[in-house]
Amino acid sequence: MDNDSDKSHAVEQVEKAQPSVSDETEEITEREAKKIIHKIDRRLLVTIGFMYCVSLVDRTNLSFAAIAGLAKDLVLTGNRYSIVTLAFFPSYIIFQPTSTILVRKLGPRIHISVITAAWGVIMLGMGFVKTFGEFTALRVIIGILEAGFFPSAVYLLSTWYTRYELGRRYGIFYVIGSVTSAFSGILSFGIIHLEGAGNLRGWRWIFIIEGILTILLGIAGYWLLVDFPDSDRKTWKFLTTKERAWVVKRVNDDRGDAETPKFQLGHFLGAGLDWRVWAYGLIAFGSTTMSYALAFFLPLILNDSLGYDVGTSQALVAPPYAFAGIFMYSVGWLGDRYRMRGPIVIINMVVALIGLPLLGWHADPRIRYLGSFFLVAGANSNVPASLAYQATNVRGQWKRAFVSATWVGFGGIGGIAGSLVFRDQDKPGYKPGLWACIAVSLMNIVLVGILSISYYIDNKKADRGEKELESADKNFQPGFRYTY
Repeated sequence: MDNDSDKSHAVEQVEKAQPSVSDETEEITEREAKKIIHKIDRRLLVTIGFMYCVSLVDRTNLSFAAIAGLAKDLVLTGNRYSIVTLAFFPSYIIFQPTSTILVRKLGPRIHISVITAAWGVIMLGMGFVKTFGEFTALRVIIGILEAGFFPSAVYLLSTWYTRYELGRRYGIFYVIGSVTSAFSGILSFGIIHLEGAGNLRGWRWIFIIEGILTILLGIAGYWLLVDFPDSDRKTWKFLTTKERAWVVKRVNDDRGDAETPKFQLGHFLGAGLDWRVWAYGLIAFGSTTMSYALAFFLPLILNDSLGYDVGTSQALVAPPYAFAGIFMYSVGWLGDRYRMRGPIVIINMVVALIGLPLLGWHADPRIRYLGSFFLVAGANSNVPASLAYQATNVRGQWKRAFVSATWVGFGGIGGIAGSLVFRDQDKPGYKPGLWACIAVSLMNIVLVGILSISYYIDNKKADRGEKELESADKNFQPGFRYTY
């Protein structure tokens, strides 16, 4: 929990927002403050959440297509299915570090909307491929394009909210994306009934229809996305100048980094000298190893290991993700309410550790399916929880940009691991994959323990006046404390 009681008035929750004075205009009342935050939530969170939804659908619909005939038609035998899932991630990781720089230079409306529409075009093209090689090549291109989305999205969100609003907001962002995308299994089940329409297989229609939806959302994003609060670029029908100035002021009151200094490569890369940045990355790796593994293989596990037919397997994916959405929002609210971050990560990992043995080793298929609820909830809830963990404990715009890119990069490495842990030769039990998920869950718990000890030591030093924390920026605000 936050150790800085002297600064607590500067980070009031939205619900307790106090009247504040804009740099340019008259006083913002408490009622007006709440309306501004709700307006940001409705416009920014909903838009970016649904764009994340199509991002997840477009990278993970492979499993639904595979059991609907893709694997047979493109001869995805042996390790070929794992290769196809893996092909997305090298380019996804390599092209991420520049994304947070580009989104600052171009603005979210151009950067995010263009790459979204572009990967929609590629997705549509995947419905017409003829060979394993063509399909794999298009997965690589989608990785390049999607590399710009997630780090830009989480960085953009972090600039609009104070530290103790981010847990719930990241949770809502991820809930909209992951829970909605989970129901793509039901959508895919409906789409495959187009089998034979236009002389195309049903699995091809999955990519065609979802590609068209992605293109349309990318075009809509040009008008619906908002820019950074300190930017002079215009945003279509959003906040007034007075309201934006108030947002900038309250973020500055919270952590003193609302305004962005001129970009310097050395200063940007210098954030990597903080060992905690890499610890946050390892937590991301552990979290996404499980979340991607479930996205790629849960329908296959339900089909191969639990014995459900194709249609039932696709439909049964949705309920665990719906439960995960409720759980995710609840722990996000808990973290913001009590100003804690590490304990939430630990809670998520313990829940996942309850689900793993149930899914993998119980004799009753119904209990094994119940285990998937715990596993999906714990694994997926840790994505927004670990994002909030790092965002709350860094300061400075370019360090925040670097840490966001690093987190997502390690998350992409977790995606590579997740695409490999459930191997075809391990059917039907997939025991090595389950043990891998147990290992990364325990790793995350240990990392939170190490970080918490380091926070305690540095906070005590700062309390004694021996050092200022997160003081790399020239205009840093004194009094920052790490959040446990």
